[in-house]
Amino acid sequence: MGSKKTFNFLIEGGKATGGPPIGPSLGPLGLNVMQVVNKINELTKEFSGMRVPVKVVVDIDTKEFEVTVGTPTTAALIIREVKAEKGSGAPHEKKIGNITIEQAIKIAQIKRPQLSAKTLKGAVKEILGTCLSMGVTVEGKDPRVVQRELDEGKYDDILSKYEEE
Repeated sequence: MGSKKTFNFLIEGGKATGGPPIGPSLGPLGLNVMQVVNKINELTKEFSGMRVPVKVVVDIDTKEFEVTVGTPTTAALIIREVKAEKGSGAPHEKKIGNITIEQAIKIAQIKRPQLSAKTLKGAVKEILGTCLSMGVTVEGKDPRVVQRELDEGKYDDILSKYEEE
């Protein structure tokens, strides 16, 4: 294995191009830039509309490359679910949208490797905390109410479905 060079890009999901920053960084190494771009787009298409951290590791000698995709921020994932442009500037007064408990669980599953929570329930509570700070309600309620309901076991049936997958 020859010498490797690592590049980190922040790319909008599914929208990488051969232009800057990718082309100028990888072109001089003699790589087929479009191959790299296509690979990035294939791996990030589910994150359309969000900026995603992407790592490209290039073997300088063989011109082989690996693409690793990071995870968008919790906030970006919530914004995608509520179809909003950005979080609320005044989360207590102005709500930007609502997500279901299933959507909160889905986000928790995507983010779980980066969260400190030991359980899916704990991970969902972290997501609810972000919802609170962004002005997003969950199941039409204040996220703190939903956190309490989680503790009381109200969503255990739904959670167990996801934990079995």
